[in-house]
Order: sequence, then structure tokens, then C-alpha cells
Amino acid sequence: MTRQLDVLIIAPSAADLYQDLKEDFAAKEPNIWAGLLANAVRSKGFGVAIYDMEIERPSVDEFLEVIESCNPRLVLFTVTGQNPNASTAAMSGAVSAASVLADTRHPIAFVGPHVNALPLETLKKHEFIDFVFTNEGVYALLNLLSTDFSEAALKSVNGIAYRFNGEPYINPAERVVPQELLEQDMPGIAYDLMPSLDKYRTSSWHANYIDEDRSPFASIYTSLGCIFKCEFCMINIINRDDNDPTKASSDFSKFRYWDPSFTIKQLDYLAAKGVKQVKIADEMWVLKPKHFEVLCDLIIERKYDFNFWAYTRIDTVKEVYLEKLKKAGVNWLALGIEAGNQEIRREITKGRFEDINIREVVEMIQGAGINVGANYIVGLGSDTWDTMQETLNLALELNAESSNIYAATSLPGSPLYLKAQREGWELPTEYSEFGFLSYDHVPSRTYSLEAREVLEFRDYAFKVLFENPRFLNMINNKFGPRAIDNIERMNAIRLKRKILGD
Repeated sequence: MTRQLDVLIIAPSAADLYQDLKEDFAAKEPNIWAGLLANAVRSKGFGVAIYDMEIERPSVDEFLEVIESCNPRLVLFTVTGQNPNASTAAMSGAVSAASVLADTRHPIAFVGPHVNALPLETLKKHEFIDFVFTNEGVYALLNLLSTDFSEAALKSVNGIAYRFNGEPYINPAERVVPQELLEQDMPGIAYDLMPSLDKYRTSSWHANYIDEDRSPFASIYTSLGCIFKCEFCMINIINRDDNDPTKASSDFSKFRYWDPSFTIKQLDYLAAKGVKQVKIADEMWVLKPKHFEVLCDLIIERKYDFNFWAYTRIDTVKEVYLEKLKKAGVNWLALGIEAGNQEIRREITKGRFEDINIREVVEMIQGAGINVGANYIVGLGSDTWDTMQETLNLALELNAESSNIYAATSLPGSPLYLKAQREGWELPTEYSEFGFLSYDHVPSRTYSLEAREVLEFRDYAFKVLFENPRFLNMINNKFGPRAIDNIERMNAIRLKRKILGD
């Protein structure tokens, strides 16, 4: 008989959320939290394996065979999505997969931002889920695996919600891994337990829109959390250290980072595996110079050939950083510009930087030979058709090498979700309705616009940006005709939207 595995960590598939973009254009990203949790429990002597459903795409029978072959004491679904803010939408695929296991003898647990935000609600909605973790879950998982899962034993496991006497019950909160114990208790990502990294692919734009350059691909965290409190974001909910349902992600802002010498060992591993495309998934990488500049120096010393993509903000990136970033292989910086109207940015606590500063920073980055991935959100709070047009006008003017426009969505765990509840705004009822590109996406309404109007503008704006002759000419000059061919193939795919009558 197969020796029983302590925990099988499942990375669920979110492919169906991307409609016809899923086959050729959606990224296939390693589930970093699956890798982090796997390494954490493995370092403490527990047996662990990772199964990536996005890569394997198993049938129901094949999935059941995997479960029985591994014979795990616990099946853990890490529900994050390609974007941390996509956790709620990714619940759709995770719940579908977990329901297949309802009649097996294996206990099922969920971890991720959505269940952090709504732990008791998750258990009430899905009877086949036995446990949910109420923050990042490292210590809760270790403590849970140290028990026999009996009701008496579960009382002492902080950081979980479960059923007590048949009813959902939540234990006291558990701490997240503190800065001083990060390397010890969360010792990096278990890439070796994942499928071969050549099975993953980065976003098309990250590879300069050249399809064959998108793999092999890996994501990495060098830090965790974010110090900012943007209204639309739920990411910091995984840092929660209490169970107060009236608190949002902005109440749990934290920033922790691994020592650069520790991170460099993981990059050594990726380099040895032939990885070229690397996403630095940190919510805010270009923030603390003593962290990212030291790491850049180590990368430069090793003369890696990575093509890095990293996140920063308009008000954190400085000209003095850019030469070193470029030399280290940071060829793309993603900027959260969000809105073209200063008052809208102020309302969502994004920042009060003036428009002129946005223009100057984008030009400064591009002048250093680094491409810009500009991110915008329409449908925020006081947005009107005119202010959303301001955002589109700014995007057209900046003409970044890549642009993404999202329709604001009231994600559980975000301040915007609590705001929607206070205002009595209708919230999505199905997980897939939270998916930015899904057929049945339902974004947040504004004070003056219905959800359908916001989504209609978003899809219109995306089309305008990517069919703009000025943009296409710039891409052709920078990346060549193959890049144009791929963009035109993407532009030919029309997203269908239920709320718009498709």
C-alpha cells in the first residue's frame, strides 16, 4: 500500500475565466503560494506534493486517481489566481475540483485571499470543505498536520475555520510568519515539486509579444505584502491577525522580505533550469532600496540572462534606480496608474500625484530602456463616463508598451467590498462573476453608472488602446512584425459578456 502523504497541495485551474483568450494568450503561471506552503511544511518533516490542474487538465477520473495514488491525509487547495486579486474568481475552478472529492475519505482545506475574507461563509456555502485558513496559513497548516483532525484536537489549532457540532466555527487568529523567521519558516518556493517550468508561460507582452519566448517561465516572491491601502485591493487580507469581519485588507498592511542572499539562491536554481522569463510577483518591489538594490547588485554579479517583470508605483520609482534595474535585467515595470482623474485617485487612496508627474515618470522609465506596463481601473467610486474617458485619454497619451484596463470589482476583503455593502450596491453572487475577463463578469457600479455601463466602457477602451495606430507603430518599431501579428490575433478575439446581452 502507498505510504500516506501528509498533504497534497492543489493548484486549481482558472482557465475558463479567460474565455477564448485561454488557449493562446492567458498566462500559465506557477502557483507560488502552493510552492511556499509546500516548502514550509517539507522543511518541518511533513510529506508534501503539488498537483497543478492548470497544467495537467485532468478528467474527473484522472483527478480521482491522483488523489488515491497520493493518499493524502489532507488535500489543500491554494486559491490565488494569476493575479492575487483574482482569488475570488479562481474559487470557481477550485470549488468545482474540490466537489469531485466530496465522497472521498480525504479532508479538504482551502487557503487564499477569498477564504481569508469570508471564512465562515465559505464553509456555509460548501459542505465538502472541511477547513479554511484565515491568513497565509503557514503556522495553521503546520499545526493542523500535527493533529489527528479530531474535533477535540482542532480546538487548539489557531488560524482555521471548521465545523464544530456541525456548525461553522472559527478559532482565534494565528500570526503570519514574522520578518525575523521568514527564511526559517517560509524557506522559498518548492519549484522542484511543480511541473517542469517549460510548461508555464508568461504574459504575451512580457515576452515582447513573441509567443515562442514565453516559456520557460517562473514567478518569484522576494517580499510579501504591501504598505499601501488602495480601496480596490484585497491582497493584504492574507496578513490578517484577527477575525473581525468589519475589517478589510487595508487594516492589515504589512511588508516583509527575504534576505537578498536567500532570494539569489532561488534565482540560481531558475537559471540552472534554463528559465529566462521571470515575474517578480511582489506587490511593490521597487520600494525599499536596501532590499531591491542589493538584490540587483547580486543579480548583476552573476550576469544572469533573465527578463524580469516587476511592480512599482508612480510615486516610488526614482530615476536614480533605473540604470541598476535595467542592468539587472528588469525590462518591464508595471505601474498602477489606475485613474486619469486626480480626484478619483484621491478617493481610492491611490495617491495624490499630479498628472504631470505620471507623464514624467513614464517617460523617465522608457528613457532608461525599460518598458512600461500601465494598469488602469475604470468604475471607481465617483467615476462618470467623462472621468473614465479621462483615464482612456491619459492611457492613449502615455502610449505604454502594454496597457491593461480593468473594471473595478468589489472583491471580498477589499475596502471597496465593504463600501458596496454600506451603499447597498448589488454584489456578484457567483465566483466567476468576479473574473475580469469572464463571460458573466459583474463589476462594481459607481455612484452614477450601472455595472453594465462600466464594463461596456472597459471593453471599448481596451479595443481603442490595442488598435491605436500610434501604439501599433511603436510596437512594430520596438519588437517587430511578429509582435504585431500576435497583437492582431488577440484583437480579433471578442470577449462575450452576459451583462451586455451576449
